[in-house]
Amino acid sequence: MTLSFDRRGFLAVSGTALIASLAALPAGAMSLDQARAHVDRLVAEVNRVIASGESESEMIAEFAVIFDRFADVPTIARYSLGSDARAASARQMEDYTAAFRSYIARKYGRRFREFIGGQIVVVEARNVPSGIEVETTAILQNQAPFRVDWHVSDASGRIAFFNIIIEGVNMLLSERTEIQAMLDQRGRDLNRLIADLPSV
Repeated sequence: MTLSFDRRGFLAVSGTALIASLAALPAGAMSLDQARAHVDRLVAEVNRVIASGESESEMIAEFAVIFDRFADVPTIARYSLGSDARAASARQMEDYTAAFRSYIARKYGRRFREFIGGQIVVVEARNVPSGIEVETTAILQNQAPFRVDWHVSDASGRIAFFNIIIEGVNMLLSERTEIQAMLDQRGRDLNRLIADLPSV
């Protein structure tokens, strides 16, 4: 499978705390082969969109569908809120998850458009406390290969990835940092953040 990739725009953070926080997720019946196949299909879909020549808005709409199909968006959204998720009402969490889904699809959709000239190759899959880690190698033109890990779980009732770690760049931890900063800027008002996320 091929996927264009560029390391710019990602922050380097450790995934140790994240693994610890998700270790209590219930184990399912997902196999290593199923997790590998999930990542294979995901990479193929992202690559298809990148190569489609569609407009940015069309690509972002497709990435939103891909995130729904392959990612556990509710888990990613809840993690990004941290302790604020426990204080949120069910309606607020529903509205926040919908706003977050749009936000993250736009954010990573724009980045995926810059992922040119690379290839991601699945290396192996291994069990980790929070699910299965699918290790891949990103091979870029004029750059040394580097590691990209996809964390996959079936704790939500379906197989889905809930994190991407790129040479120490942890999507979940990065998004939590950014969402918390946005909340601080809005006086910790979750409703204001929900209203603003579609335009971030």
